[in-house]
Amino acid sequence: MPLPFLTADRTFEAAWSALPYADPDRWRRPYRPGPWRVGVAALGLLLASFVLFGAVLIALTGSASSAGAVLGAGLALVAGALRLLRMGVWVSGRGLRQVRFLVTRTVPWARVVSLRTVQQPVRWVGLPRTVQGQALALVRKDRGAGDTPPLLTTHSLDFLGRPAAFDRAADVVEAWAAEYGRG
Repeated sequence: MPLPFLTADRTFEAAWSALPYADPDRWRRPYRPGPWRVGVAALGLLLASFVLFGAVLIALTGSASSAGAVLGAGLALVAGALRLLRMGVWVSGRGLRQVRFLVTRTVPWARVVSLRTVQQPVRWVGLPRTVQGQALALVRKDRGAGDTPPLLTTHSLDFLGRPAAFDRAADVVEAWAAEYGRG
């Protein structure tokens, strides 16, 4: 049974290239989540396990209403950690999807004018502080070039300290746009 993660006998490009028999309409993330994103999600799940254990203890010793409130908080932590892992840019034959924490936006390839890597001030880990970095900018037919936030940046949780991974991810997304964007 083949496992879906990378193994030592496969290269990165072979594992992430679209295979001829693969379904092009299946949504896929063309890069791996970064270690910072996975670490923050793991800490969130660890905290959720303590909260859920506390809910069990409260249910055994206290009232059901307070146990339900703590259970709800624990489940919210689990949902938040899983959503954090799902965040990123996803591509398929139908279009480009940007998944954020609370909002998901899908742009069909017919509305994509261009995707290009630009040097500009970018947010550091999504915070208001900006630093000089690279961003994958999307230009759409129905909006101006400055109206769309960047899809990927070198200082996001996925690519912080990994500029080569950003370059590979940007190249793969641009290749998807070149192949499917000519509709």
